Amino acid sequence: MEKLLSPYQMGNFTLKNRVVMAPMTRSRCIDNIPGELVAQYYRQRAEAGLIITEGTSPSPNGLGYPRIPGIFSEGQVAGWKSVAKAVHEKNAIIFLQLMHTGRVGHPLNLPKDAKVKAPSAIPLSGEMYTDAEGPKSYPVPLEMTDEDIERTISEYVDAAVNAVERADMDGVELHGANGYLIDQFLNTASNQRSDKWGGSIENRTRFALEVTKRVAARIGRDKTGIRLSPYGVFNDMAPDDQMNALYLYLTEQLSKLKIAYIHVVDHSSMGAPAPDGQLIAEMREKFDGTFILSGGYDAARAEGDLQADNGDLVAFGRPFIANPNLVTAFEKKAQLAQPDFDSFYTPGPKGYVDYPNVAVGA
Repeated sequence: MEKLLSPYQMGNFTLKNRVVMAPMTRSRCIDNIPGELVAQYYRQRAEAGLIITEGTSPSPNGLGYPRIPGIFSEGQVAGWKSVAKAVHEKNAIIFLQLMHTGRVGHPLNLPKDAKVKAPSAIPLSGEMYTDAEGPKSYPVPLEMTDEDIERTISEYVDAAVNAVERADMDGVELHGANGYLIDQFLNTASNQRSDKWGGSIENRTRFALEVTKRVAARIGRDKTGIRLSPYGVFNDMAPDDQMNALYLYLTEQLSKLKIAYIHVVDHSSMGAPAPDGQLIAEMREKFDGTFILSGGYDAARAEGDLQADNGDLVAFGRPFIANPNLVTAFEKKAQLAQPDFDSFYTPGPKGYVDYPNVAVGA
């Protein structure tokens, strides 16, 4: 694990290793505020060189799931500041992921007066869990107006300022993957607009690039990253014949903005189609910054991809849930514990902060 465990310089940040804790929704934020339990969870896992937090909404409209955090209120800022302090005491770097759920939500999960909005009035198939009434069909989202879009971009910027300047996060990751709002603009399955925000590749990437540009201009390019999921099918996303061209164009434009990183997620380990390997290689080549790989990795595969220069860092999700000291486990080649799937999204400490460190012997 020579390269995986080696330090890495990401812009102005010195990471103690190349292991990234991937962003994972855990639904433990009562009233959408990260409390001491959340701080404990991240403190336990601060062996990672870089932690990317769970998706955190920049807006009341983006709180689509039960018990996910925001970063737009005083209480939320204070909660995340406690998390940052806990992680920094362990000498790790932490970026807060900004995730607006867009159409992936239900009014029963949103605060009063918040609305489910999206690029187009196209609902998801299936149901969304609500604490109030259990599973409910996804509603038809309201199609965002130009005013809605500009307001939402401003909310991303304000949230980034809250994260970095007020909550002491080291940076933010914009969630442009997995069928959430930024991805909804990118994908023709959810974006059927005919104005400047839809249709052509340039128009469908406009929202992602505007958010990235304005956030980076406000908090710093070195403090701004983005997560992407080309060929992803989560939340009713669907590939089209322009997908490769769109992501190559997007990557070129992101590289011009000189942001810290692109984080590419591959969900094929969970049954989704694998992204086009040639596309990922070309994105890596076109992006002049840190390239993070993610999706179903174990230590051996991560080391192989790093040695082959397919990426600079590798993110691990589920292994971090059940193995708080995952980096030590990798170093000692210890047998990893397996997570309890039934407690991924349940409130309380069970299946969250009660996993012991992996025993690694003398």
